[in-house]
Amino acid sequence: MNGIVKKILNTIADITDRPNGAFNIRVNGKSEERASTPNVEIRSKTDNPGIDVIVKPGTKGEFVHIPVVIDESGINDLVYNDFYIGEDCDILIMAGCGIHNDGTHLTQHDGIHTFHVGENSKVKYVERHYGEGNGNGENVLNPETIIILDKNSHMEMESTQIEGVDSTNRKTKAEVGEGATLVTKEIIMTSGKQVATTDFYIDLNGKKSSTNVVSRSVAKGESKQVFSSVINGNNECAGHSECDAIIMDNAIVKAVPDVTANHVDAALIHEAAIGKIAGEQIVKLMTLGLDEEAAEQEIVRGFLR
Repeated sequence: MNGIVKKILNTIADITDRPNGAFNIRVNGKSEERASTPNVEIRSKTDNPGIDVIVKPGTKGEFVHIPVVIDESGINDLVYNDFYIGEDCDILIMAGCGIHNDGTHLTQHDGIHTFHVGENSKVKYVERHYGEGNGNGENVLNPETIIILDKNSHMEMESTQIEGVDSTNRKTKAEVGEGATLVTKEIIMTSGKQVATTDFYIDLNGKKSSTNVVSRSVAKGESKQVFSSVINGNNECAGHSECDAIIMDNAIVKAVPDVTANHVDAALIHEAAIGKIAGEQIVKLMTLGLDEEAAEQEIVRGFLR
């Protein structure tokens, strides 16, 4: 792997050397390196591009890395990755995609990830998206996540768009079973003429199922963001959706909440707040020795944590 690929792997997946545990590193549309463990098997699909990740019941404390890197302009990469997590597991999955585009062609990665989480299992899923390069070609990332949670399972999903992504259409669809919980947190920053669309669609099907959807975003320049969150309470359940955004310059942010109670014991809440950085916040930091630009940057960093 060249220096660019190694740098991006460090940015999106904290990889500086050969990862411990099971991993699959995809570079320019092909699997570059792969390893399985006694408890986690990674194998190529036979019907579509992508991989199957099979986690044995009772697996705990294991890490799975599945990063994607593209450093050739003009590649259009599509993968279907399926995760089969057995019962009584507790694992961390680190994903993400980074594009380095020095050319003039649009470069794109679409990843469709489907999670089947077994009863009483706990999964933390972390994905980071990043773009860079000196060319005029666009960097496009379209992640789609499909989640099926069995009884009393728990999944936490952290999704971060760091910078450099010209266009993204992010979709998450989930079916939450009895006593199961889905927690998602996304962080997005856009600038220039970048466009980001986020679409959550969650069915709380099981008794005492729950979800908490949190979005933090900053829109700069002439960028545009659209956040849509649909939560259907189909049983005794609890759902909460929260969208907070800072808008700067000539950017546009749109939040579209949609909560539907299809059961008398469904408790659903949506919160949305969009606004600019308060002047008194900037002044307070300037009294500590920061100039105006540095004060704004510090406020943004704190907001996105």
